[in-house]
Amino acid sequence: MNSRKDLEGGANAVVPGRQDIEGLINATHRDPFAVLGPHSDGQGGQIIRAFLPGALSVKLIARDSEEVLGELPSTSVPGLFGARVEHVQPYRLRINWAGAEQTSEDPYSFGPLLGEMDLYLFAEGNHRDLSSCLGAQVMNVDGVPGVRFSVWAPNARRVSVVGDFNIWDGRRHPMRLRHPSGVWELFIPRLEAGETYKYEILSAEEVVLLKADPMALATQLPPLTSSVVASPMSPDWQDATWMQERAHHQRPDAPLSIYELHVGSWQCELDDTGEVARHYKWTELAQKLIPYVQQLGFTHIELMPIMEHPFGGSWGYQPLSQFAPSARYGTPEEFAAFVNACHVAGIGVILDWVPAHFPDDAHGLAHFDGTALYEYANPLEGYHPDWNTLIYNLGRTEVHGFMLASALHWLKHFHIDGLRVDAVASMLYRDYSRKAGEWVPNRLGGRENLEAIDFLRHLNEVVALEVPGVLMIAEESTAWPGVSQTTEHGGLGFSYKWNMGWMHDSLHYIQQDPVYRAHHHNELSFGLVYAWSERFILPISHDEVVHGKHSLIDKMPGDRWQKFANLRAYLSFMWAHPGKKLLFMGCEFCQWREWNHDQQLDWYLLQYPEHQGVQKLVGDLNRLYRDYPELHDQDDVPTGFQWLIGDDATNSVYAWLRWSKEGRPLLVVANFTPVPRAAYRIGVPFAGAWHEILNSDSELYCGSNYGNGGAVVTEDVQSHGQGVSVALNLPPLSVLILQPTG
Repeated sequence: MNSRKDLEGGANAVVPGRQDIEGLINATHRDPFAVLGPHSDGQGGQIIRAFLPGALSVKLIARDSEEVLGELPSTSVPGLFGARVEHVQPYRLRINWAGAEQTSEDPYSFGPLLGEMDLYLFAEGNHRDLSSCLGAQVMNVDGVPGVRFSVWAPNARRVSVVGDFNIWDGRRHPMRLRHPSGVWELFIPRLEAGETYKYEILSAEEVVLLKADPMALATQLPPLTSSVVASPMSPDWQDATWMQERAHHQRPDAPLSIYELHVGSWQCELDDTGEVARHYKWTELAQKLIPYVQQLGFTHIELMPIMEHPFGGSWGYQPLSQFAPSARYGTPEEFAAFVNACHVAGIGVILDWVPAHFPDDAHGLAHFDGTALYEYANPLEGYHPDWNTLIYNLGRTEVHGFMLASALHWLKHFHIDGLRVDAVASMLYRDYSRKAGEWVPNRLGGRENLEAIDFLRHLNEVVALEVPGVLMIAEESTAWPGVSQTTEHGGLGFSYKWNMGWMHDSLHYIQQDPVYRAHHHNELSFGLVYAWSERFILPISHDEVVHGKHSLIDKMPGDRWQKFANLRAYLSFMWAHPGKKLLFMGCEFCQWREWNHDQQLDWYLLQYPEHQGVQKLVGDLNRLYRDYPELHDQDDVPTGFQWLIGDDATNSVYAWLRWSKEGRPLLVVANFTPVPRAAYRIGVPFAGAWHEILNSDSELYCGSNYGNGGAVVTEDVQSHGQGVSVALNLPPLSVLILQPTG
């Protein structure tokens, strides 16, 4: 096979049958490997075929040298080249295109690539590292570099990889179907990271669909919609100490104070007119955000979804790429470096993650292979009326496994410390936000979504096993029992649940004019009735400062001074209340306007003393919270809390003790009227001096500085069931926290 005479073109055996020819020309062939590439001729040689529409000529080149083995002649079928070869030998194709020459191995000369165990685990819905299996994987096959593409499309008639590398021609790279998994695969030699691509899918109804890769590890910058072949990640992880100690930092009796932010609007680069010129990249964000979070004393940041999403106005809650960080802020490797920098600085990173629903963009998951593949087929099950989105069919094992793998992808490959699972309530109930007759009962006739419940339990079990010590947090707004109970005890297995009831009640109370607060007194105390039914996070999130709800400072009643005093009191009440803490960006310095995802925060407000005062208070609250076990180590048990005064509605005063495991108390007293109250008597458990460790009305925070001179001494006067008591001066609209000496 060393001269052109060894290649016999044009023989009848070289040209396939009419059905195969029509399948290749019309891009409808279900098994291109049966026709293209090398095939035995039954006589010790091979028949080699290549379908290259638009090619001018093709030569065969030895794979391990530049030796030209001969011409691969064109056949009577336009674009089809073929010849009989006397000897079997690895080869490459040297293709002459108009204006360009390309040399590469033949994609159809490689055998099946995905392992049977990978396909089995995928079909079972239990592949723990799917992001290293499906999608576009840069790899070497038989010593040849290239990219292996694989995608699940079981009902497709044909799937091709298309991109700039083949001028988006679906006839060039049709894929092999692996039975019975429904996964299509193809290795394209010499392709490199950075290439854009999609899958061209021919449905059973012969509709051509152009779809982004559900398993893409990188994407184009929206509004462009192609997937991008990602380089294999090799982050320079320097967070070994954090990772070893993470479980200790995140145990239930540890302080957890979360700063929630939207990456695109925390801070931006502005143009000369003050408008947003561009988003910061992860490297720049790390340089600016990390020192700020350290200064404020938060233990964690929580990022609103950074998975790629086509519409920025969804804030990330309608993602289409469950494995790719948004190209808006940099590459996957840059995101990993950001997480690493947070860990080195002692800051945990939580991601919002959305397994409930996805948008119906044409290039996305909707009707992926011409059928309802990822979503329920029945719109009464598969369409979400609140968000105009589609609902994942988590009862399908492959979809169950897809979302399970997404969670593990972020936790394992990016060292993420926790996932806040969005819209859990909408997952639990089939009739969520639906009227009678607009939903389909489960197989038992009930309203619970049994498939989603099974998924959430399995998710939390697998995460606890595979990535022990991470946080799984449920945004769940109903009375569903046992959200944060272990699955062994019938719970859903989350680490924490957002306390939406506390958030609604406490915000409703604080927005009342103080004159009317006596009539709403129980709204602040009611949360203690159920405070230990779950492990709770107290959330003041982005949802509370948008859509006409007003910013946090603008919710407060009264004149300017009272607004700031109310907010200082409210935040102090929140930090002294049982439950972990979450505060949305901008609330810590009293942004007046509602949050706008298209603009950065109003940082200029920090030139004013009142705004500086609240920011300083938040930092001091976080430091107290972290330094005093009384405020965090018995958050989820009733022994950590003791009411002293819960019934003084007339004065809108509350007082309670927070107890540490070691039996040390802090006294918390709140006065939610603008009236200073002198010598207000409160019983305390220990005699002696009680020192103020926080006064939200301090001049440090731009308050009136009314108080107790830093300390009070008990008197032998019984009160509130205690043998001794203190007579406190309660500042207006304030919270005091006091510590006994000795």
